[in-house]
Amino acid sequence: MNAETMWKQYTAQSGACGPYDAWQFGDDANRLAQLVLDGVKTGTSSAYPIYAAENEPLPEENTYSVVLWEDNTAACIIKTTKVYVIPFCQVSARHAFAEGEGDRSLSYWRNVHRSFFTKELADAGLDFTEDMQVVCEEFIKVFP
Repeated sequence: MNAETMWKQYTAQSGACGPYDAWQFGDDANRLAQLVLDGVKTGTSSAYPIYAAENEPLPEENTYSVVLWEDNTAACIIKTTKVYVIPFCQVSARHAFAEGEGDRSLSYWRNVHRSFFTKELADAGLDFTEDMQVVCEEFIKVFP
C-alpha cells in the first residue's frame, strides 16, 4: 500500500485531518520500521547541521508521518509528540532507550549514531563533533 492510501484509511477511521510527511528511517529502513510496528521504537534522532545546510524546517509536535519500508510502501503512521534539540553528548539514556535499537543503551546509541552522523555529515561536506546539535523526536504509532 502506498502512503496516500494508508493516510486515507487512517483519516477515515480516526477523523484526523491535515498534511502528513512520508519518509524512511535513514539507516536500515525495514528493520527500524519493524521496530516501530512492534511498539519498540518510539523515538528517533537526526543531525541538526543537515537541516541547517538544506534549509529544511525541523519536525514539529502534533504532526503525522507515514513511515515507509525500503521499497517506499507504507509501514505505519506515527504522530510526533515531542521535538527538542540538544548536543550529541547530552542525549539521554531515556532517549537512547526510546530509539529501540540494539541493547537500547546510551553506549550503543552513541556508537551507532556517531558512525551514522559522521558519514551523513561527511556526505554533506560537514564534520561531526561530540557537541553537534541533534534533533530528538518522540512519537507514538497511531496506525495500524
